[in-house]
Amino acid sequence: MYSLVIKDLKLGVNPWFFVLPLIMGGLMLIPGWIYFIVPLYFCFITIPNMFGGFKSQNDLMFSTMMPVTKKDIVKARVTVVVILELMHLLIAMIFSIFTFRLYPHLTYIFYPPYMGFWGLCFIMLAIFNIVFISMHYKTAYKYGAATTASTTAAILFAGVAQWAGIQSPWVNDIFYGSGTDNTLLQLSILMLGLVIFIAFTLIAYRIASKRFLRVEIL
Repeated sequence: MYSLVIKDLKLGVNPWFFVLPLIMGGLMLIPGWIYFIVPLYFCFITIPNMFGGFKSQNDLMFSTMMPVTKKDIVKARVTVVVILELMHLLIAMIFSIFTFRLYPHLTYIFYPPYMGFWGLCFIMLAIFNIVFISMHYKTAYKYGAATTASTTAAILFAGVAQWAGIQSPWVNDIFYGSGTDNTLLQLSILMLGLVIFIAFTLIAYRIASKRFLRVEIL
């Protein structure tokens, strides 16, 4: 499985997608922007282009010719997706530190990038993963419908979460008001988001593995 991950990272993934998180992370420096869009660029750009590259390289046929199991193929590909997702989030988190230093008195309309916000981002990508990975491995070849459905689900979550942050006094207080000074609360939301991200991704892997076992590679 390790060799498959290295193969994908060195041969399958365009080096541009390792630079993209740095460029997208810089968008965190835009004052008061809709910061949900920063990790969403992973869904908009990286996934369709990366899986389109795998398809054009006939990577599926090549991988199945190697002395590995189908479960290892799925596990390696999911691992690569998670690595890139974490790069997008962690780099954006680092940029958000400078955002607070640059604009210490900014009034936010959309979510400010406190720890709790990043917990919501983890949940958003968890939803993306469980939809995309499970759908894609119905064929392990077609990715268009899976990309559209998973990106739509992620956008809907972000939209509902942002609406709640503006309309609900309780949610607003957690992410905009006094709750932002409660480090334990913010850290708890971040950890909850991370746990959901791990759980959903593991569930997606299990579903994808079972579906991929039924796929006939011609």
